Amino acid sequence: MSSNDRLTRELREIQLCPGNEVCADCGAPDPSWGSCSLGVFVCLACSGIHRNISDVSKVKSLCLSRWEDHEVQFMAENGNDLMKLRYESCVPVYYYKPTHRDCQVLREQWIRAKYERKEFTEPGKSFRYEEATRDGLLMKRGRDNGQFLSRRFVLSERDGTLKYFTKFDAKEPKAVIKVDTINATFQPEKIGNPNGLQITYLKDYSTRNIFVYNDNGKDIVDWLNSIRAVQFHYLKVAFPGATDLELVPKLTRNFLKEGYMEKTGPRQTEGFKKRWFTLDKRRLMYFKDPLDAFAKGEVFLGNRDHGYAASPGLPAGTHCNGAWQHGITIETPDRSFLFTCETESDQQDWLKHFDDVMSAVMSPQEYTMEALFKHRH
Repeated sequence: MSSNDRLTRELREIQLCPGNEVCADCGAPDPSWGSCSLGVFVCLACSGIHRNISDVSKVKSLCLSRWEDHEVQFMAENGNDLMKLRYESCVPVYYYKPTHRDCQVLREQWIRAKYERKEFTEPGKSFRYEEATRDGLLMKRGRDNGQFLSRRFVLSERDGTLKYFTKFDAKEPKAVIKVDTINATFQPEKIGNPNGLQITYLKDYSTRNIFVYNDNGKDIVDWLNSIRAVQFHYLKVAFPGATDLELVPKLTRNFLKEGYMEKTGPRQTEGFKKRWFTLDKRRLMYFKDPLDAFAKGEVFLGNRDHGYAASPGLPAGTHCNGAWQHGITIETPDRSFLFTCETESDQQDWLKHFDDVMSAVMSPQEYTMEALFKHRH
């Protein structure tokens, strides 16, 4: 056996140790690369980011690269769990730690913050997310013309608001958004920019979307974490008895599912029309276009014990004029909603998500939201 074969086998054995079986940065299973300067095991996608910070991290393939004895020894002495204690010892509770399902800009800035800027190695270094005000320019998509124009955004912890202004020196903001209604989620494909961020909020109990980006990846990720910091501060005041663990799920989140379905109207005699659907917690919203500012409609999905259900197929006699034949019927206490999907796998995926939502116990806030939906409709 050659020395390289021996070292490759040793590396594989070290990689099977607890903590090393997933990527140190995004949690992807079975990482196939290692940083011989940091002592962590990472996945292929994260290894590419490490390669961009070569003065900090030197990455090698576990099976294709040539390793030295001292490097393998270093990996054995360190590993993911030990290095997390060092590089993630002071991550703020509100900071969004990306997974392998998250987009490139989130993962890159997380890796740079950890190893390059060493933001989380000692208390207080990451306090910049918690500054009382964040003020800066973001490119915002126009609601009517679809053009991206520079707009000034101001996030205020004291007021608990995010404001934006059409001109930098404008006295009055174009919009004042309460942070407790905000969701912010990265949507690079939808927005057509690798740093694209979708900010969703409630305006007069209706959902409003704005789409922004910044050419600087660090800046746009800082905006996300600053919004989360302000939200966390607000929740601490609003729910003084709640634990951090209970509050974190109330911060910004990724949508459960998005995609196209066709739907018909309340009389169920109109033709089926293609719409873009977004499932966010218990709200199923539909839009004419993925980049619309306002939802055309929303469906509240309550608990199945209260008269909510989702099932495959459409009621007998439904005239389905579209090309999509894989039906879904959602029953609510007030009415039924009919949809069709393009493929059976898409239908099954939507049904699984609906079932998960309707199986979950409702929170007091969700009962309030259900009452508002009934009042509006």
